[in-house]
Amino acid sequence: MVLFHPQRIITAFLLAAAAVYAAPARSSAPHKVPAPKSASLKASPTVRRWMKTMTLRDEVAQLVFVSFHGAAPNSRSREYRNFLHQIRDNKVGGLILVNWSNGRVIQKAEPYAVAAFLNRMQRIAKTPLMVSGDFERGASMRVDGTTVFPHAMAFGAAGDPAYSRYEGEVTAREARALGVQWIYYPVADVNNNPDNPIINIRSFGENPEAVAALVTAFIQGTHADKKNYALSTVKHFPGHGDTAVDSHMNMPTITVDRDRLNHIELVPFKAAIDAGVDSVMTAHIAVPALSPPDLPSTLSSAILTDLLKKDLGFKGIVVTDALEMAGIAKGFSSGDAAVRALEAGADVLLMPTDPDAVIKAVTAAVQSGRISRQRLQESVIKILAAKEKVGLDKKRFADLEAIGDIVDSPEANEKAQEIADHAVTLVRNTGNMVPLAAPEKACYVIMPESRFSSEGQAFTQELRKTVARASFVTWDPTLSRQQLDEAAAKLTACDSYVVAAFTSVGAYRGTVGMLGGELPHALEGLMASGKPVALIALGNPYVLRNFGNVTSYLATFSNVAPCEIAAARAVLGQIAIRGHLPVTIPGQAKYGEGIQVPAAHPLRITGASQ
Repeated sequence: MVLFHPQRIITAFLLAAAAVYAAPARSSAPHKVPAPKSASLKASPTVRRWMKTMTLRDEVAQLVFVSFHGAAPNSRSREYRNFLHQIRDNKVGGLILVNWSNGRVIQKAEPYAVAAFLNRMQRIAKTPLMVSGDFERGASMRVDGTTVFPHAMAFGAAGDPAYSRYEGEVTAREARALGVQWIYYPVADVNNNPDNPIINIRSFGENPEAVAALVTAFIQGTHADKKNYALSTVKHFPGHGDTAVDSHMNMPTITVDRDRLNHIELVPFKAAIDAGVDSVMTAHIAVPALSPPDLPSTLSSAILTDLLKKDLGFKGIVVTDALEMAGIAKGFSSGDAAVRALEAGADVLLMPTDPDAVIKAVTAAVQSGRISRQRLQESVIKILAAKEKVGLDKKRFADLEAIGDIVDSPEANEKAQEIADHAVTLVRNTGNMVPLAAPEKACYVIMPESRFSSEGQAFTQELRKTVARASFVTWDPTLSRQQLDEAAAKLTACDSYVVAAFTSVGAYRGTVGMLGGELPHALEGLMASGKPVALIALGNPYVLRNFGNVTSYLATFSNVAPCEIAAARAVLGQIAIRGHLPVTIPGQAKYGEGIQVPAAHPLRITGASQ
């Protein structure tokens, strides 16, 4: 559980309260008479009221969503002035919450700071802002102090759609409490490429039907409570699972035919559309079977209009993946990409590198006739109708006093831990090493992805409750081969080794999450000692390909704290091991495999299912 900082909470609360009563001055730009709206476009009275005073440029701006980090910047800072420009002057349609990083540590936002900032921005906005976020594994992906769910692949290993539906309900409830109405999840990509460097554990698995069931359940969860209804999004259309390139860095290509797409990639997207998903996010990938080999799907009318809208019958919002990603930005300017995306069939232009250039370029495209005013207004009406659907016409401010009673609830945390426990999958267990017969005689080696990471802390703390006197060491990728060899030499008194290896994936890394630095050498050294080694993959399950001779192998499919706790409990025999592989590990294990082991020493945890 993450503890809030009282002083920062109070400060954020006061900031928000003050903002409600002291809105910045409106722009003094001269009013322009709006062009006549097309009679063929249907819009509610609320949407027509919002559009009544919009100029062409205002309509274009409604399609643009810019990023924020969730902090509450000083009103005299350059950052704050930039938000004033985009929201008050440009009148952009929405925001997307992203994390801040200094290159070493990713900094998440605090719930009260997020809500305080959004309240202030909503006060500035003429038309209510739609606020969005990549809330994969729940709001905890971006915001501390919220329920921490495992990654999607852990849900695939647990195999119960009820878990996915529950995650949808909690994610929607917590998002709405923070002032976020639009969730960019679930991931509908079928991860059938073990070398995928960016999807991987973000996918529910490699079986299209199983992925479709979990995708559908999550969508149902986000729509279950009408009071906390949140827009759901499937991504990344038409399917990013069979790629070996990170689209944040370059444009990947899927070289499969339409029949393969119909039977694999498109299956979860079809199910999502049938389930009433609100939006579809595009992928910056080339699909030569459908459109030119050098054209990203985001800019392809054959994919967004012909395939998605005509063939699959999708009528909701089409949102681009971030336009700042290299899969787009390397080949197209901000303005050109935006115009092409709208021509292809997109409605929302997400995170362009230069919002001003985008608004200018799209406005010019409409004025020149390249994009018709009716085509533009089709997208504007979709966005404004979605704002009305989530109640922004009636309430645009978050209730700061209610946040503490909504996010990070004990019940949700218990369920998240249950899901993590159920997901643990035992792939190999030579000599029935797991659960450990003598846990106090084992040495526990933590291998985090970074020396600055907190990975392994929850695992160690959980183990110490039972084996406090055992040997615990942490080896990070910055250690040299000599340092690791010397460290291993100090562990010779151990009867066995338990290695917790953190192997997640992330944007801009360029490679599939594997052990970094000289850690593979260190692990091989432990395996060569002749003593049994239990390897726990906290993240990427495919790591077993590199260490096929390990004695025992467990996968959690996520590196979050509940999965660390579940791993510790599994090796100690405190929970039953029940997971099944949602993917194939080439040369090592087949889809659906999983050794079932009953709990040897069951925990007694009130409210948790064991």
